[in-house]
Order: sequence, then structure tokens, then C-alpha cells
Amino acid sequence: MKSSDLTIKQLTHLVGGGLTPRMVRHYHQLGLLPQPVRSPSNYRLYTKKDVLRLQRIVALKQQGFQLNHIRNILEVEPDADTTVNLMGQLQQQYRAVMQQISQLRQTASALEGLLGRDRHCQIMQAEVLAQLKLLDVETQAGLGGLENLWSGLDAEIHTHSEAFSESLQRLLPDLSHRSEIEQHLISQLVLACGDVSLVSFVKLSPGAIAASRVALSSSCQILVDTQTVAAALDQTRLLHLGCHIETLIDNPHITTATEAEVAFWEHREWREKLQQVSKGCVLVVGYAPSVLVEVCEAIAKQKIQPALVIGMPIGFSHAPAAKRQLMQQEIPFITVAGTLGGGALAATALNALVESLIDKPDCHCYLKNAVDSGEY
Repeated sequence: MKSSDLTIKQLTHLVGGGLTPRMVRHYHQLGLLPQPVRSPSNYRLYTKKDVLRLQRIVALKQQGFQLNHIRNILEVEPDADTTVNLMGQLQQQYRAVMQQISQLRQTASALEGLLGRDRHCQIMQAEVLAQLKLLDVETQAGLGGLENLWSGLDAEIHTHSEAFSESLQRLLPDLSHRSEIEQHLISQLVLACGDVSLVSFVKLSPGAIAASRVALSSSCQILVDTQTVAAALDQTRLLHLGCHIETLIDNPHITTATEAEVAFWEHREWREKLQQVSKGCVLVVGYAPSVLVEVCEAIAKQKIQPALVIGMPIGFSHAPAAKRQLMQQEIPFITVAGTLGGGALAATALNALVESLIDKPDCHCYLKNAVDSGEY
């Protein structure tokens, strides 16, 4: 036995990540980990190479990869172009996962079509229930069979408007551990995108709600990244609160995330403008990931001190990274983890907070007068 050899107990302790000897033996059986040499006393002995392989397995598992896909990734030939091969494996894994999500999304959509019906649309006669029991909603065939039921179930939609609150009560997970304002915020975000699964991605810092109420009640400055986001804000209530809206990328021709991202990088004056926001303002980022990256950097360097950051940019690499940076800042925040986001969600988040502070006035005439006079 070499001094560098490890027993299975030492191996699991060194790798960490919740790894147990039983899991190591299971990986041997699956072929994820080659069988080790044995000591004269028949103990398994592991090397530094085994440690590195197990650390990689644990890391991939923590990222959500299935064991069969991990095996494929680990089988990349060391003498080949590992980057190309690994990317191919990751693309294969991604397509498989997306196919599963698509199938589950179809099943969820079918269930939402049934559970989301308000009491006026619940035509749940014994005959319909009996037919539903015959369907396997987890298969494409089952989903096709559900289509035959919609004509009867949909008949009532022509008689009244949709009762969103009633539907959400059946579809949303238990949010009783959250405050009423948080529950309202999450409900509005779900309604803005029509995806109940969004709930698990919504992240709020512990002091976000309280900080937003203090700032908005104090007529704070509100800085949004694009005019598209500004247009979706509840200007009626914000004007009553005395909050002034400013647009960072103030070009009316910029309407997409791609345009906003490129424009922000090309124009230094907008990055400088970001550094000049007033203390205690509310920042709303709904499109450009680089704006949120710049915000996080400015906060970390104590160049700006916003009261709240609503960070929900769109993107597949920069946006998730920027949101993770935001969640590490010692500043109140509201975000949607991962790639999900957009101007509609960002604006909806702020609107839900504002709605909790003030009822919408019945008359909007003053808003037109304020705009005409240049006050807003």
C-alpha cells in the first residue's frame, strides 16, 4: 500500500459533497468509477485520479445531470478535442432535458386547463371524470385524448370573464409562509407570464419588501434600463407617490434585449449615468444583463446605494451570472433566478409593490395634465 493511497472512508471524506461509501460502491457497479486495486487485506485503495473523477461526478450531479449522462461526459477521450466532445455531450443532455420539460409542460398545461377553471367553468360531470380516468396524461396519446374533452369543458368561457384569483388559488403552491405582499407579488408575476413554475425561481432578499415601501413612500427616483420597461410601469400610482421615472438607455428605437445589451456597451455615457443615480433609488433591469452586471459592480465598490434592485434581465450566460452576483450583494433585491426574465416581469414586480401602497385613483385626468406640462 502506497502512502498516497486512500481507503474508501478517506476518499469520501476528501471528496465531500455528501458522498458516502455506499454511493462509491454504486458508482463502481454502474461503471462510473473503475474498480480500484485491493490491499493485501482486501481493502479498496484509491488514488488522486479517483478523487478527481469523483469530484467531477459529484459536481455534475449537483448541477442536475443524470448518472447515465454523467457517464457519457466522463467517457470523452482524453486525447481528443475534449472541449468539442464535451460541448456535444452537454448539447445532447440539454436536448434530452428540454424534451422532458416539453412533455411535462404539455401534461402541466392539460392539468392547468382542468384545475384552473373557476366554478362557472367546472363542467365536471360523472361522464367527463370517467373519461379522464381512462387517459394517461403523461403520454402524448393521453394528451391527444384530452383534446376530445375540451369542446364540452370550454363551452362556458363565452358566458363570463375569467376569474384569475380563483384559478390561482388552485394552481399556486402553498405560499402561506410568505407575507401578503409577497404572495401578491408572486401571483402577479405568474399572471404576467402564464407559468406557475416561475414561483420556485422568484428570489427576494429578507428586507426587500420593507425597503421598497420606505423608498417608494419617500418619492424615490426610479431608474429603468429601457423605455419598454418604463412604458409598462404603473405611472398613475407612481405619480401619486411622487416617484420620478428615468430611463437609462433613453433611445426609443431600442426595444429588444439584444439591442439594449449592445447599446449599453457602445455608449459610455449610459454607464456613467448609472454611476450617478441618487441614494435610495429603485433600479429596475428587465432587458440588458450587462446593466445588472454594472449595477452589481457599482454596489460592490460602494459607488451607488440603491434602496432596492429589481434585476430580471433576459440572457443565457450573462443574465444568470448577473443575478447570482445580485443575490450576493448586501442590498435588498428581487430577481428571477436563471435565464427567465424580461421587461414585463420586471415592471410587474415594481407595479405589485406600488399597488400595495396606494389604491389606483378613479380619475386619470391629472396624469395627462402632468405629462403635458412636462412634470412627468
